[in-house]
Amino acid sequence: MKTTHPVIIGIDTHKATHVAVAIDTQCTRLAVLSIPTNPKGYLELERWSRSLGQVVAFGIEGTGSYGAGLSRSLVAQGHNVIEVTRPNRQLRYTQGKTDSLDAEGAARSVLSGQATARPKTQTGHSEMIRHLKIARDTAVKSRSQAMVTLKTLIINAPADLRDALDQIRGKVALIRHIAAFRPGDINSPVASAKAAMRALARRWLSLHEETIEHDKELERLVTERAPELMASHGIATLTVAEMLILVGDDPTRICSESAFAKLCGVCPIPASSGKTHRFRLNRGGNRQANAALYRVAIVRMRSHQPTLAYVKKRTRDGKSKSEIIRCLKRYIVREIYSQLCVPKSAQIAA
Repeated sequence: MKTTHPVIIGIDTHKATHVAVAIDTQCTRLAVLSIPTNPKGYLELERWSRSLGQVVAFGIEGTGSYGAGLSRSLVAQGHNVIEVTRPNRQLRYTQGKTDSLDAEGAARSVLSGQATARPKTQTGHSEMIRHLKIARDTAVKSRSQAMVTLKTLIINAPADLRDALDQIRGKVALIRHIAAFRPGDINSPVASAKAAMRALARRWLSLHEETIEHDKELERLVTERAPELMASHGIATLTVAEMLILVGDDPTRICSESAFAKLCGVCPIPASSGKTHRFRLNRGGNRQANAALYRVAIVRMRSHQPTLAYVKKRTRDGKSKSEIIRCLKRYIVREIYSQLCVPKSAQIAA
């Protein structure tokens, strides 16, 4: 069904199939298509959409998960792709839920202007940093679990074994000593304890080496992308990595400093009513990025002279410590935004 009006395609994504619904700018539903999640299916979707008329945008749910492959394919073909959040729960409750209804809702979100965000490209440095940071974070978590379990086994070990291990000083020395155990046949509680401890100690050492390798690669990639930010006081590799992941490979996606602050969850939320005019703490945004900003603020409050002077001034003004930290996080966002999102030519002109 070809139309003379511009067409908008909404897509509900899943692991095995995607469902697309086409509407025109008059809100008329034109057609529905289901495709497999592979390159052949993506080409079929493009041919189908062109047969309907002039396509002005594709609204896709889950561009960072199940819809990532389709989103990359459409962007590579020069199409306008819009990231759509999941449908409103109240609307789902009143109107029901099917894949085609979700896809139509995505298209209507684009048409109404409710959805405007462009998806991340997932093809450059930021995506490489994201992959390595995921592996690094899981390695650190597993390493911590191995250490906690190892300490529990040591506490509950037979008395002679526990007393011998208590004489060893230093965490790494203790782990290397345990990793060298030779329990022999498992025919006593001492042998089984040694076998379990050795397995955990070797796991910890392996994960420790893996973490070190990831840290080296992350530092190299982050330094290549944001060398000036790496030189800032209190901002280390993992903080910059978290910010680069948030920004993505196309910084122009973030239209302003205020938008970046909202992404980080450090912008105040209006909570006024009647004669009461106030703002409340923002608990939204990317919480990992928010936590990274908090760490930078704490470090600077300990050893950064301009920050110490600012804290002293704001304390005299009657601000609490938590309020001062929120102000500092907003200033840190401004610094990061100017380094990652503002073109170098604009910085020079300013």
